[in-house]
This record gives sequence, structure tokens and C-alpha cells, in this order.
Amino acid sequence: MTEGYRHDVPGGAAWSLTLRRGSTLRLEALGTDAVASMLLFAAANPGERLNVPDTLKAQMSARITPPMVLMSDLGRALASVTGSSLDWHDAITGHSIDADLDRFGPSDYGRDRNGWRRSARSLLLDELYVHGLGERDLHACVNFFAKVAPASGERAALAYAPGHAGTGDWVRLRAELDLLVVLATAPHPLDPAPHWDPAPVRADVAAGEPGPIPADDPSMTFRAESARALAAAERSLL
Repeated sequence: MTEGYRHDVPGGAAWSLTLRRGSTLRLEALGTDAVASMLLFAAANPGERLNVPDTLKAQMSARITPPMVLMSDLGRALASVTGSSLDWHDAITGHSIDADLDRFGPSDYGRDRNGWRRSARSLLLDELYVHGLGERDLHACVNFFAKVAPASGERAALAYAPGHAGTGDWVRLRAELDLLVVLATAPHPLDPAPHWDPAPVRADVAAGEPGPIPADDPSMTFRAESARALAAAERSLL
């Protein structure tokens, strides 16, 4: 496990870390329209992973915002969103795919070296392989710093909000179990920007107390479903 450090993830790159229960991960946008597309797994059993549909449905929200908890497919809280400068983080669009980059023209390592343009899917897969995981382990992600809302006047259409996140915007997560965190900083799949210029993201990891969550913790009191997910995570450690 690694704790108590800072790491800057360049734009258009991938990164992963293990996060001990009780520790916090603070992500900070280092440029406009930064995106951190994140996958979450229980470190002890990566077969248990973030379930975005259940997370949204159980907490009656179409976005991620404090003090929601990020729930696993077993109904346990993987992490709590304990703070953010933004009130909206996208969890309904999913990660970008290679076709989203077609407008930038061809790119490969032989041509562009470290400037190779890659989708979040490609980056996430490479990082999953490092941990012995693969394509079947890809799941719906949270796109931190991005906002995608229903488009006015267009049924079932989504509208990306350019400029929603600027330099210095942040979000903080508290691990409720030991976690494997995998993230990519490729542009959002609905970002219409004509130029490839993904912003970097800063990650600050800080150690925390792994004890029980207090009854008056905002994530505990947010909704009954949030409290049950936190209690389920706690019980699994007894």
C-alpha cells in the first residue's frame, strides 16, 4: 500500500494506486475541462467493483456529488465523496473510446511518442493489465470534473458543459474498504474541443483512520441507502 504522497497525472495518461481503508484521495484539476475517468475495485477481491447504476439509483441522483457514497455490486460502500468544489461529476456517459478521437487524425507511438493520443478505454485497459485484470473488468466509470446534463428540447439527448471545471477545482474521496483505484485523464467522450489538449490532474493521498464511520458523518446521514452501504462495508471487516 502507498499513502501520504502527491502525484501529477499528465493529460491523456493513466494511473492507478491502492488506497487503504480510511485514507483519502484528493483530485485537483490542473487545467480547464480536466477529466479523471475512474474505476474502483475492492483490493482484496477485484471481482467486487463500482456499480454506477446502483450508486445513482439508490441515492436518487443522476450525478455524483458530496456526500454520496460510491457503491459496489455487492451493495457495500467502496468510497465516500467527502468534499468537492463542484456540485456535479458525470457518471452516466462512460469513458471515451478510440472512435471519439477520430477527429484529431491518426496517432500512434511511432509517430507521436509520448504525445500519442489515446482514449480513456485504451488507457484504462493498459492500467488494468498491470494488475492482472483486463477487458472484462472494465465497468461504468465516474468522470470526475465533467458535467453532462439532459439537453433542453432534445428527448433523451445529453449536453456536455464545456468549462464546468477549471484549474483548482477538486474532489475528495475517503476509502471505506481497501481499494484499487484506476483512472485515465483522456478528454470526456462528449467534449467537442477541436484540439487535443487534455488537462493534467493532481492526486494527493493522505492516511486516515480506518475506524467506524461516526453516526453523524454526512455520508451516513445523507440517505438510508448510503448508511446501509456504509454499514455493510463495516460488517464485512468484522
